[in-house]
Amino acid sequence: MADSNPTPRISVHQALGGGTVADVLLWREWCSGVVMLTLSTMVWYLFVRAGYNFLSFMANVLSLLVAILFFWAKSASLLNRSLPPLPNLEISENTVVIITDELHQWINHTLSIAHNIAIARDLKFFLKVAVSLWLVSYIGSLFEFLTLVYIGVILSLSVPVVYDTYQHFIDEKLYVTRRFIQTQYRKIDEMVLRKLPLPSNGGYPLHS
Repeated sequence: MADSNPTPRISVHQALGGGTVADVLLWREWCSGVVMLTLSTMVWYLFVRAGYNFLSFMANVLSLLVAILFFWAKSASLLNRSLPPLPNLEISENTVVIITDELHQWINHTLSIAHNIAIARDLKFFLKVAVSLWLVSYIGSLFEFLTLVYIGVILSLSVPVVYDTYQHFIDEKLYVTRRFIQTQYRKIDEMVLRKLPLPSNGGYPLHS
C-alpha cells in the first residue's frame, strides 16, 4: 500500500555523496572495490588470524623502505642517475585547519551531550545514550577491534549495493519496522517514562 504522503526518493549513489567513494561502495569501480576488499582481508588475516604484531610489522616495513631509499640514493649518486622521486614530506596548513575544525566540532558535540544529561537532566536523552553505549560495549566485547573494522569494510561493500538493488522492497519493510518501534516507544513513554519523578533543578541555574 502506497504512503499517503510519499517523499521523493533519492538514489543510493546520491545519498553516498555521488563521488568516487560512492562508485567504490556500489561496485561501479569494481577494480577499486576488489583492491579495498583484498587489502582489508590481508590486514585482518595478518594481524588477527596469523597473530602478527602491528608495531613489529610497521617497523619492518619502514626499515625496508628506508633501506631501499638509502641504497637508491647511493646508487644514483654513483651512476649519475636521478634521485628517488619523493613528494614534499610535510603537512599543509590547510590540512591542519580542517583536522582542527573537525576535532573542535566533535568535542563541542560531546560536551553538548554531557550538558543535556548532567545539567538539563534530560531523562529520555540519558536513556538513549546509555543504551547506545551499552550496545557499543557489548559488541566490542564480542570481537577484536580489527575484526570490527573488517566487518565494517565488508558491510560497507555489501549493504549499499544490496540496498540499491532492492531499495523499494527494503524501504517498505523498514517503514513497517519504524512504525512498530515508534508505537512501542510511545507505549513505554506513556506507561513508564512520564511517570518517573523528575528532580527539579535544585536552584542551579541553566547556562545557555
